[in-house]
Amino acid sequence: MTRRWAPVIAIYLSVYLAAAQHDRKGLYPSVYRIKRGTHWLISPTFQRSVGDVSLLFEILLAGMQIHSAGHTMLIPDEELTSLRSVKELEVICEDILPKKLSDIRRLAAKLAERRRPLSWLDFERTVLTLVYSAQTLARVGNQYQRVVWMDIVMKLATAIENDLKIS
Repeated sequence: MTRRWAPVIAIYLSVYLAAAQHDRKGLYPSVYRIKRGTHWLISPTFQRSVGDVSLLFEILLAGMQIHSAGHTMLIPDEELTSLRSVKELEVICEDILPKKLSDIRRLAAKLAERRRPLSWLDFERTVLTLVYSAQTLARVGNQYQRVVWMDIVMKLATAIENDLKIS
């Protein structure tokens, strides 16, 4: 009797896993196109513990900058830059986060439609996208672009706030 149901269970599980991955692909499709050839960074994450959250806060306070030109992440503090876990943060910021305005708008629209909590990976990436967007807003000189980037920052902040309310 159990053997008869094994194929059905296998199909159900594969459909369930595909649907779960499709949902993640929808928010951050670049996660599956990481440019670096390292196998251990298939779906990189920076925050695995409370210590990592504190480290990210310290990195942000140190003045971490995420630039779209050249896809570089700069941390002024050399001691923080030398930490091994910062390499994963670098991959996330350079290869996974959306940098084009159109991609960030698409992300903000999808986040506004969500009615369930984000996964912790997507939450981390959304917060880092908010950081990138706020830094871009600070660098933009054109008044029209400032309005557009301000709208994106507000939508991302609202999405994060809503996610915290849902969780």
